[in-house]
Amino acid sequence: MNASRTRKALAVAVALLVLVAVSGYLVMNARTFQLAGRLVDRVETGEKVVALTFDDGPDEHTQEIIDVLAAEKARATFFVVGSQLRAWPQHGKALVAAGYQLGNHTFTHRRMVFVPPSTVEAEIEPTDALIRQAGERGDIPFRPPTGKKLLTLPLYLAGHDRVTVMWDVEPDSGATPAAAEIVALVREQVRPGSIILLHPWYGSGRETRAAIAGVVRGLRADGYRFVTVAELLADPR
Repeated sequence: MNASRTRKALAVAVALLVLVAVSGYLVMNARTFQLAGRLVDRVETGEKVVALTFDDGPDEHTQEIIDVLAAEKARATFFVVGSQLRAWPQHGKALVAAGYQLGNHTFTHRRMVFVPPSTVEAEIEPTDALIRQAGERGDIPFRPPTGKKLLTLPLYLAGHDRVTVMWDVEPDSGATPAAAEIVALVREQVRPGSIILLHPWYGSGRETRAAIAGVVRGLRADGYRFVTVAELLADPR
C-alpha cells in the first residue's frame, strides 16, 4: 500500500512539474500576455494604421534603410541593440534626425529569462542612455529579444512604467523568405492597428531590406497609413 501511494505521489509530482514547465514555456513565448505590466501586440482601432518596426541594429545598412523609408515617406520605429548603438552612434543619430522613433531591444540581445533583476537593469538602462544620446526625447518602448519574457523582466518593466511592445505580423523570422514573399505575407496578415516586425540588419537582412519599399507600397495600396509605435499607442480609437 505504501509503495502504491509513493508511486501515485511521484506521478502527481511529475505531472505538476510538467504542467509548470509547459505553462512557463507558453508564458515565456506568448505574444499577447505577460505576468506583469502592459504588453501590446497590436492596437484595436477602426482606422487603417500600422506600425512598421525594425529589430536589432543599427549597422552599416542604416542609411540604406533610411533612404528607402524617406523615399516612401513612411514612419517607423527601430528597436535598437545597445552594443550596436554604441558601435554605430552616428547611425542612431541619423535615425532620430530622420524622424524615426527608437525603442530599447536590450544591450546584448540576450534572452531575458531566468535572469536576476541586476541583469535586467544592466541590459535596459545603458541602452536607454545611448538612445537618449542619439537624440530620442519621447517615451522609449521596450521589446525583448526573440519576444521572450517570464517574470523578472515584466516585473522590472511594470515597476518602471514601461510598455512591452510585441507584434502580430512577422514575415521574415527563421529562414528568410524572398522579398516578394515578405511583401505578400505582410499584406495577407496585416489588420488595422497591426505592429509589423522586420529584421533588415546584417547580411541576413538583405531580402528584408529589398522588401521594405514593396511592403510600404503594397499596404498603401490597401489603404493603410504608417505611424510610429508611440503614435499607435496614443490613438484613442
